[in-house]
Amino acid sequence: MKKIKFTPLTITVLSFLGIIVIGVFLLKLPISTQGGESLSWYDSIFLSTSAVCVTGLSTIPNLSITLSVFGKIVLAMLIQIGGIGIVTIAIYVLVILGIRIGVTERYILKEALNQHSMSGVVRLVKSIIVTTLIIEFFGMLINLIVFTQYYDDFWTALGISAFHSISSFNNAGFDILGDSSLQAFSGNILLNINTMLMIVIGGIGFIVIRDILGKKKWSGFSLYTKIVLKTTLFLIVSGTLIIKFFEYNNVTWLEALFQSITTRTAGFSTVSMNMFSYSTLMVIMVFMFIGASPNSTGGGIKTTTFYIMFKSIVSFLKGKPTIINNRRIGSESRTKAFTLAGLALASIVVVFVVLGLLESGNPNHNMTFLEMLFETFSAFGTVGLSMGITPFLMPVSKIILSLLMFLGRLGPISIFGIMNKNWGHPQVSNIEYATERVIIG
Repeated sequence: MKKIKFTPLTITVLSFLGIIVIGVFLLKLPISTQGGESLSWYDSIFLSTSAVCVTGLSTIPNLSITLSVFGKIVLAMLIQIGGIGIVTIAIYVLVILGIRIGVTERYILKEALNQHSMSGVVRLVKSIIVTTLIIEFFGMLINLIVFTQYYDDFWTALGISAFHSISSFNNAGFDILGDSSLQAFSGNILLNINTMLMIVIGGIGFIVIRDILGKKKWSGFSLYTKIVLKTTLFLIVSGTLIIKFFEYNNVTWLEALFQSITTRTAGFSTVSMNMFSYSTLMVIMVFMFIGASPNSTGGGIKTTTFYIMFKSIVSFLKGKPTIINNRRIGSESRTKAFTLAGLALASIVVVFVVLGLLESGNPNHNMTFLEMLFETFSAFGTVGLSMGITPFLMPVSKIILSLLMFLGRLGPISIFGIMNKNWGHPQVSNIEYATERVIIG
């Protein structure tokens, strides 16, 4: 029989899908809930997908009183695996066991981690795992200082601290504190700062973290690292100022800063989304669409895509080539950026239209145009912010949003790339075609 060969891209996608399926069955078990009653298949599928895709949306209003200790541990493990990536974890386990990592495995790693060469990918895997565990451990200790003040039982406080640390670093947005995210802790400076730092560190990506720890000087950073750091800082500052300006009397500066950081990918909230004006919600949707950075735990079209698109537009208007830090950005990178953004926006529009058709007959909740659009952007950006309509979605709508979360986590180019074996490797032809100028605009 002919041996079936999977491309690295296919293996990455199937690995995420496999973990989601395992998560569905584990969450479906009666021991995953406090009452011993199994979750519905739709809720299990949605929750597992949301966890592995580090989104944070949930069809269950209050996870803290619904899931058992076993269920919460399963959820935390799904978040951890989804944030780091099953391929990365699998290779790290092989390294620990002393099994030789061959060329095939290195090539799969190179593609999974979006690297340009196979050189140093195993060292990068070790760095990713160790860095993640160290950051989450210290994040848990800081959380513990806060939660021991609110919970008498030490083990309960420890469990919540560990879960929140994993959820924060992996930009998941899940919490087991109740049904209002971190709104009860909006004034707790220590928890806010710790959560924001964890989100930012996880959101800039492992490549940038490694570059910062290794080079330590701005002049020594790679162009990629510089773009990520500049864009991240710009989005955080601009988001804070915009939210505070639009909601001057509704939010404090700390709440505006927290919402600016969590909006792009994490999904925690210290204020209710329903209190924001239409203008603020539209801005939040734009930030959710941009998302975090490549090779990070977040979703969206990514900061580098946004930056290259912005620079390309500015350069085109000036009639100049796209130059960043004395480096010319090639047409392939620019085309990929605009293609990614176009596919992402098209996916959001399609899902939004379908949701509109399905939910128009929903007897449980009369959903507005803005609520459905907000939920759709949140699902694609794997953010997890919600205006409270997720638990009321019809079963089919839950499955559709699950598919959108999966698409947003892996990226439209990865999904569509599986369908085209020549994706990223254009066929070379000796035929030269005449150039034609088409009227634009």
